Amino acid sequence: MFLRRLTGLFSLDMGIDLGTCNTLVCVKGEGIVLNEPSVVAVRKGTNQVLDTGNGKAVGVLAKEMLGRTPESITAIRPLKDGVIADFDITEAMLGYFIRKVHGNRGLAHPRVVISVPSGITAVEKRAVYNSAERAGARRVYLVDEPKAAAIGAGLPILEPTASMIVDIGGGTTEVAILSLGDIATCTSLRVAGDDMDEAIVSYMRRTYNLMIGPQTAENIKIGIGSSAVEEDGDLTVEVKGRDMISGLPRRATVKTSEVREALKEPIGHIVDAVLHTLEKVEPELAADLVDNGIHLVGGGALLRGLDEVLAKATGLEVKSVDDPLTCVARGTSEFLDYLDEWHSTLESDEDEY
Repeated sequence: MFLRRLTGLFSLDMGIDLGTCNTLVCVKGEGIVLNEPSVVAVRKGTNQVLDTGNGKAVGVLAKEMLGRTPESITAIRPLKDGVIADFDITEAMLGYFIRKVHGNRGLAHPRVVISVPSGITAVEKRAVYNSAERAGARRVYLVDEPKAAAIGAGLPILEPTASMIVDIGGGTTEVAILSLGDIATCTSLRVAGDDMDEAIVSYMRRTYNLMIGPQTAENIKIGIGSSAVEEDGDLTVEVKGRDMISGLPRRATVKTSEVREALKEPIGHIVDAVLHTLEKVEPELAADLVDNGIHLVGGGALLRGLDEVLAKATGLEVKSVDDPLTCVARGTSEFLDYLDEWHSTLESDEDEY
């Protein structure tokens, strides 16, 4: 413990957006210093991180291996639905990121602020604490993702007025209304970007008898499929995969309208979550939203036409914030800058002792 405190004096306090798809790391006074996929490649049957010769297979190197590994190697995404699914691999990933930020120094024991979904359980929070501590953190603080996203987006959450955030990540969608520095009401939904990818995979299998991987589905979604409303004209993309009948490689051409059809179900769940949250809010805060509107953050905010779908369903103005992918990370950075003032409002591992 004494050694951790001593080395902590020479460590960089960090803010971490620990996402299902990507992990972003901020350093106090420097902003975002790392943005890598939440993927780790290991030797099969072990927790030994693969060394490729060009570095450890974590982040970008590991993501390139998804769906392409031989039997001796497994590429793992250790978070699912916004929470830790593989404790040991998450620890290895966090340890790698902490060392990378500190120039691969072995003795780095920073204080870290980690964003978590608002709906996670006490057991899931304990897993975050344990993973971060075993990865080298000397003190761990947790902040709800909607609060971090709202601060990162520059919304006036400290004022007595409603600010509404819809944060669509890879594993969870967080819908929250904030006022006076805290969450007034919130819905945490475990339907998000990954479910959109799975919906596209299912559509291709059902309609074209073509098996595609999640990365291909994500590329379709980002490319021509990022559309939640009908548009003039149809974009197309060539999709390659394995024929389910012959078992041979094959290609097919997919239209925007088909991807829109595939995304109807997950988009519908997100719209329902937004409506449910609005139904729970106090009348005065609801009145504020007539003027303040809804702010979209996270990767899902880039889904073309989603703002129009939500605006039509709610009757409110809906807008995507600047740089929606980094909002949560920027919010954790704000907490870092004023950690001594904000720490009493954050959950910490020291609260359990």
